[in-house]
Amino acid sequence: MASKIEPQPGIMDIDLYVGGASTLDGVTNVLKLSSNENPMGPSPAAKEAFSRAVHDLHRYPSTDHASLRTAIGDVWSLDPDRIICGVGSDEILHMMCQAFAGHGDEVIHTEHGFALYRISTLAAGATPVEVAERDRMVDVDAILAAVTNKTKLVFIANPANPTGTFLAPAEVARLVDGLPAHCILVLDGAYAEFVEGYDAGASLIEAHPNVVMTRTFSKIYGLGGMRVGWGYARREIIDVLNRIRGPFNMSSASLLAAEAAVRDAAYFAKCRTENARWREWLSTALAELGVQSDTSTANFILARFGSEEEALACNEQLKAAGIIVRHPKGYGFPHCLRITVGDESACRRIVHAVGQFKGLRT
Repeated sequence: MASKIEPQPGIMDIDLYVGGASTLDGVTNVLKLSSNENPMGPSPAAKEAFSRAVHDLHRYPSTDHASLRTAIGDVWSLDPDRIICGVGSDEILHMMCQAFAGHGDEVIHTEHGFALYRISTLAAGATPVEVAERDRMVDVDAILAAVTNKTKLVFIANPANPTGTFLAPAEVARLVDGLPAHCILVLDGAYAEFVEGYDAGASLIEAHPNVVMTRTFSKIYGLGGMRVGWGYARREIIDVLNRIRGPFNMSSASLLAAEAAVRDAAYFAKCRTENARWREWLSTALAELGVQSDTSTANFILARFGSEEEALACNEQLKAAGIIVRHPKGYGFPHCLRITVGDESACRRIVHAVGQFKGLRT
């Protein structure tokens, strides 16, 4: 009699990832502020590049992504030979676990960290180790205290999601200095471009062989639907990842759009400026309504309410007004709502709706 089919250990411990909602039953004119998308969309140059790709859909895409890697290297002053491209930065994170962690190994992430860190760890057969944060900030000392001879990877996002908080480069450097040589620090820089002057860890990579940086085109570049990400590290790590990367993991359209986007410096700067402007306005306006948030360095704020009940009630009020935000209970914030920074109209609309909610409860 045939034995029962079983998946690898750890896989059935993975909860299915749930993305931000995008529709509301019976509601038109929905304002989606649940997935930290760029309200300005991609640059005109990226759109034009995407439209050109339609003529070559019958051709296989580049296997080495050389043109995109060169563009990234030019813009961020990095060695293109040490860049790897993936289906969103998610694929790079997943490959890091696949390549460097397995049965008997441990992978550290913080208590409010991106769900994919735990998912990818379990998928690789390794053990996820959750470390507490301090006041919604990555706690370097807590991470270092959790490191053992079994620890192979440490994941942190900077800026962090869903908090938007930022760990100072000096603290990141202290974390790297405290890690043993066998342990790789993975710096998830999905929101790094929103912090002017921040190199997302590139300088640390030059000084340390056990640091990897990941980035994405899904946020400030407005290409979430194209699924383009990249990673940067010492050549020996990139060589390992390329051995398990699918040869045609990126579509031609994605590669062309991303290359055009990263070279459009003027549009990039405009997006960052507009985000900073309306992020400050939104956080200040909500604070005046009694809804506090930490200083965010990303394209969202984590709005804190007095209780889970109040957060849920406000969420329902927003839905009734056709506004979708994220209730990050699964990230340990049942009393909060994560709100994407939209354009002026979106920001004013959500403040008006929260103001109405607060008025009804007083």
